[in-house]
Amino acid sequence: MLIWFLPLFLLLLMVGLPVVFGLLAAPFALLVLDDQGRQLSVLYRNLYTGMDSFPLMALPFFMLAGEIMNRGGITTRLVEFSQAFMGHLRGGLAHVNILSSILFAGLSGSAVADTSALGSTLIPAMEKNGYTRKFAAAITAASSVIGPIIPPSGIMIIYAYVMGESVAALFLAGIVPGILVGLGLMVMVRLMADRYDLPKAERIVHTGQDISKTEYWVSFALLRLNLAGLLMAAYAGIAGRVGLTSVNAEGDTVQAVDRWIVFAVMLAFAHGFLMLYRGKVSHDFRLVCKKAVAPLQTPIIILGGILIGVFTPTEASAIAVAYALIVSFFVLRSMKTRDLMGVLSRSALSTSAVLLLVGAAVSFKTVVSLSYAPQILTDIILGLSENPLILLFLINILLFIVGMFLDAGPAIIILGPILGPIFTELGVHPVHFAIIMSVNLTVGLATPPMGLVLFVASTVSGEKVEAIAKAILPFLAVEIFVIFLITYVPEISMTVPYLTGFLGCSPDIGFQACINPGPSIN
Repeated sequence: MLIWFLPLFLLLLMVGLPVVFGLLAAPFALLVLDDQGRQLSVLYRNLYTGMDSFPLMALPFFMLAGEIMNRGGITTRLVEFSQAFMGHLRGGLAHVNILSSILFAGLSGSAVADTSALGSTLIPAMEKNGYTRKFAAAITAASSVIGPIIPPSGIMIIYAYVMGESVAALFLAGIVPGILVGLGLMVMVRLMADRYDLPKAERIVHTGQDISKTEYWVSFALLRLNLAGLLMAAYAGIAGRVGLTSVNAEGDTVQAVDRWIVFAVMLAFAHGFLMLYRGKVSHDFRLVCKKAVAPLQTPIIILGGILIGVFTPTEASAIAVAYALIVSFFVLRSMKTRDLMGVLSRSALSTSAVLLLVGAAVSFKTVVSLSYAPQILTDIILGLSENPLILLFLINILLFIVGMFLDAGPAIIILGPILGPIFTELGVHPVHFAIIMSVNLTVGLATPPMGLVLFVASTVSGEKVEAIAKAILPFLAVEIFVIFLITYVPEISMTVPYLTGFLGCSPDIGFQACINPGPSIN
């Protein structure tokens, strides 16, 4: 009888029961009817243990960091920075919307936060500039799905927790797919520009910019450090090939030139390059860029710290909160102490909802383990075909349909433990399947009829959901194309984590053997 837990759960959702209660009520009812009441204590004990996890602490910290950044006026700075760079293209504000979503993704990791924060700023601006309100709301909703793909990503933290994967590997694997979605949307905007007579191009650089001395010198230093760090990474990549490094008898890497000397040279070069570039742009353009430097350090700190091994993803989330507070209070001076109560309360409410959902889903997994659902579903899937390419196509269709009705977090928690092992046995790398599933379900947030960000965009813009759903279809087509591209070209998502050593492969195994492990079943 326990096999009926999933249909009962779906029925409860259809009658309007909140997901978290459905995740608990369906297993409860079936355990009682199946005379397995002794398992109820395990079910509800898992509700707590599912939330009591060190890796999951990254969720509230990242949410809090995003809330602080948003309250500190970061959104406006990112939009102005995007306008200065992309405003000169045809359909400029649509491109600005997409680029702002890419930048904002590195701060919040949430599609809903992206839609509400950027939508409230950009939708009125686009409408004033000649765009229809439904088009402005549609591009905002479509681009907001980039938020959970580019790190930090809340749904990838959940997936890593549920499936026991590396959070760092998933973060790194999401970088290129997220950027690819953004570039695809920009291409679609350009193709639509002439046909739909989108407004003419206009570079928007606000005049009369002002910046405090503290922020000016912080940005001055960070720009040079970032460029020098990038040059150091390039140097590290080629040093071994040109004989600047060697390995001694103990197996340690020996540098021909001291790293600090190399860094000093790179820092001097970065300073010279930036001073040369300084004379080629206007004063206001320089200030717009400087005002975006401090906020954009958040993803750099997170990924940089993880890559060089300074801290774990969970510790990185706490560092992100500390950095957000320092920037908002002491660099930008855009927050006051009295603002903290509202920020903390909003963050606590969002976090409690997510963690309660995770705990309920872990309890839900108890029934999955007691039933034969995974084995039955495995037999059904393998009965359709043993060709992984065909099965990946079918599973993408399934995930796309699920994403229309169910939020990404619950869908990952429910389907991940069932589908993940099946495709791992078929030879799909666990990290690759994680990205396929995460991106697919994230796109579902913007898919009619129940896409959550469609309703958020409707609330922000005042436009009907039906009108936004119709206008978003060309952008959804682009995102679906990217999903299949990620599915069948694993190099897109797997190259970055492979090069940084987070896939756990032996150095002598080779790239293709690492990202395509091969089937483990007959």
